[in-house]
Formats: sequence, C-alpha cells, structure tokens
Amino acid sequence: MAKNYKAMKEAFVSNHTGSSVSEINYVTLIAPCTVLLWSVLQSRLRLFTPYNPSAMLIDFLLNCAAILFATTIYSSAPILLNLLLLLPALSVYFTSTSTPKQTKPRPTPQPSASSQSPQNLFPIKPFITNYRGTMIVVTCVAILAVDFRIFPRRYAKVENWGTSLMDMGVGSFVFSAGVVSARSVWKDQLKKKLTPLSTRLAVSVKHSLPLLVLGLIRLYSVKGLDYAEHVTEYGVHWNFFFTLGFLPPFVAVFQSAFSIIPSYAVLSCLLGIAYEAALNFTNLKAFIITAPRTDLLSQNREGVFSFFGYLAIFLAGQAAGMYVLPRQQPIAKDATKREILQKSILARLAMWTLIWSLLFFFSTSYYGLGLAVSRRLANLPYFLWVTAFNCGQITLFCAIETLCFPDIYKAGDVETEKRTCREATSKILHAFNRNGLAIFLLANLLTGLVNLTLPTLHMGQMQSMAVLVTYIFVLCGVALLLDRQNISIKL
Repeated sequence: MAKNYKAMKEAFVSNHTGSSVSEINYVTLIAPCTVLLWSVLQSRLRLFTPYNPSAMLIDFLLNCAAILFATTIYSSAPILLNLLLLLPALSVYFTSTSTPKQTKPRPTPQPSASSQSPQNLFPIKPFITNYRGTMIVVTCVAILAVDFRIFPRRYAKVENWGTSLMDMGVGSFVFSAGVVSARSVWKDQLKKKLTPLSTRLAVSVKHSLPLLVLGLIRLYSVKGLDYAEHVTEYGVHWNFFFTLGFLPPFVAVFQSAFSIIPSYAVLSCLLGIAYEAALNFTNLKAFIITAPRTDLLSQNREGVFSFFGYLAIFLAGQAAGMYVLPRQQPIAKDATKREILQKSILARLAMWTLIWSLLFFFSTSYYGLGLAVSRRLANLPYFLWVTAFNCGQITLFCAIETLCFPDIYKAGDVETEKRTCREATSKILHAFNRNGLAIFLLANLLTGLVNLTLPTLHMGQMQSMAVLVTYIFVLCGVALLLDRQNISIKL
C-alpha cells in the first residue's frame, strides 16, 4: 500500500506540460494587487497603524490568504480575483484624500552619493521588501499545495518543455537572492578596491557550507524516509539547496570578470548564450534528457548542468540590484528624458523589463531563435523569462510605492526615514523577507510532515484548504514571532 501510494504521488507531480505565460502573469499579478490594496489602505486610512490583531488579520488575508486562493480555489478565475482586489483599492484611493494621524516627513535636500554613509546610500526600500516577501509567500504556498488535488496540475513543474508557476518560483528565488547580493559589489566599488579573489572565495565558502549541509540533510531525509521524489527535477541526489550552496563561489569568480566587463547584465547574457550553445551544438541536451543514470554525473545531470542557467539568473538579479538598491538621486524639474532615465529607478526598471521581455520573445519566437523554455535544462529562454518576469514584478512594486508613498525617502534624518519605511511595509512581508531562507526551510519541513502524516491525494477541497490555510498561518506566525524578537537567522 505504501509503495503504491508513493508511486501515485510521484506520478501526480510528473509529466506535466504547464500553462501559458499569460496565465502565469494573471495569477502572479495577485501579489502586486494585494500590495496595492494594502498600500492604499495604509497611506489613505492608516489601517495598519497601530498594528493590532485586526490589522494583522487583514494583513494575513491580503498578503498570504489571497495568494493561496489565487493558486487554488480561484485558479480558474485569476482575473476575477485581481478585480476583487483592484476595485476597492481604486475606490479608496480616489475617494479618500486625507491621511489621518500622519504627518508628512520634512523634505530636505539629499546629500550627494559621495558624501553619504553606506547606511544612507542604501536605504531600506519597501518595494524590494514587498517583492521578496511575496515571492517567498508564493513559493512556500506552492511547495505544499502542489501535493493536493486542489492545486491545478498546470501550475506544477513541467517535465521537459513549457512554463508553469512553480518553474517560475525556483528561478525567482535565485533572482531575488542576486538582487540583494549587489550590495556587496557596491561596497567594493565605494572602496574603489576589489577584494582579493582568495578572500571572496573564503567568504563565499563560509556562506555555502550551511546550504550544502541542508542539502545533505534533505538528501538523507528523503532517502531514509522513502519520501516521494521527482527524479527528473534535479536528479537522484541533487536538490535545490545544493544549487543555492554552489552559487556563492561561482559568483565570487564572476565578480573578477566584472572588472573586465562592467555589466552583470552582459555577463549573464554571455553565460546564458554560451550554455545554450553547448546544449544545441553538442550532445549535452540529449545527455540531460535521455541518458541512462549509470554514474554520479548522469544520475544528477539536471542539477549539475541547470546550475549554469541559475547562475546566469543570479547574475541578472545582481544587475537589477545595482540600480535598485542605491538611493535615487534628486531629479530636477527641467531634467531631460535621458537624465530621468539615468536617475529614476522606476524608469530604469521599466526599460530593463522591456529589454529582457524583447530578448525572451526573440529567443522563443518563430521569427527569432524558436527555442522552447525548459526549467529542467534552465536554458536561455528560461533564463530570459525569469529575468523579464522578475524585473516586471519589481517595476510594479516600485510603481505602487511611488504612487502611495512618494515622500518616504525625503525625511530629515535616518531614524525618521526608517520609521516611515516601516510604516509603508506590510509587517508580514517584512517578516518573511527578513528570515526568508529560514522560513523556506521550515516550509520544507512542514511539507514533509504533512505528506508523511496525511493522505493529501485523497483529501477533499474543504480539507485541503483547511490544511493549507493552517500551514501558511503557522509560517506567518513563526515569521512574525522571529521579527518581533528581533531575530535574523542567516544561513
């Protein structure tokens, strides 16, 4: 019975063909819509200040439950759910003009970049927190929901070719890590001195070891508990923690290449193109998809070779981080379009979203390269799709912040700015972002616990939703508790 159920579960998450890019966009648009509604309620009505139990409940319903509903009971009508969130947001925005209990921060001239301390040069940006927080929530929801029948099979990871919500999830996790890692590159540039490669490698290995240990623990747990696994996802022994763990040393090496080619966007494209060339002009593609698993390399070929695609995604994330993390410099009223494009973070995000989108369409179009997206290979179209999507998401979150909180970076001092930024950020999304990797690890543990104790394939809609709501509520509670205790778990 146990072996038959394990085979059923493995078949349940295998051989899927995915959904369309447009449907994935509709479903994931829920995240910006919920943040828009939250931001309007906060900026116009101060609904989440003070943060009492009712405010926390509304925060949970918007930024956790709505995302869960979008991937389950509203999966057949994502546009309807988007409208249910957008209409009240627009109604409150255009009918409420006052901001009770709110005093606008006193605008002051901002010092030049050369005169700012690192703390002032890299302010806490709510739109980055919202982007990373919602990405972690979506990821955590999907890794358990995929084991229930209420989660559409078209959202599960694709076997070989195609696009799906969960395929986007793993790429987005890597991209978001690249965004925040750009801070260390900026610090080197501010010092005008590149940290020696040996030092960077030593630091990167220190960051890698905990992730590699987690990978080994997961490997041992899956094999020891005879847990259902999808071998063609990463291989027999490889898992996502190994991919995350091997990224830092390779990124340290590419940081040396940055001094030769000072653009992470170009470096990521060169790596993506080189890997795609290897797939198409050698037998590498056939080896990854069809080769028998006879030795350690062939047994883990998906994880080993897709790593190069994920590395390209990480570098593209660093490219975005290089212009979204620093403080935006003041833009004169009579500034030219070129000056606005150079200084405005929102304008640069929109421009790069367009560039990456055009590259993606060229790579997949009949009149372009005519390639198919493959998360299993992490090929060029997959890299370009993930990058274009994430740049687009960050653009939307930045636009929402600009619309609802236009003055948060104009405070007279650092402490006031920190306070206004906290007030412009969902506490739940801030908590998920603060301990993202730790919460992701907890989500994996809870997913394993649920699958070992409950017959997820045989549960009805109400039972499934009860389990999933409880699961995301527990994750939310742990994240808020860690944040309240001022605990940051760095892995």
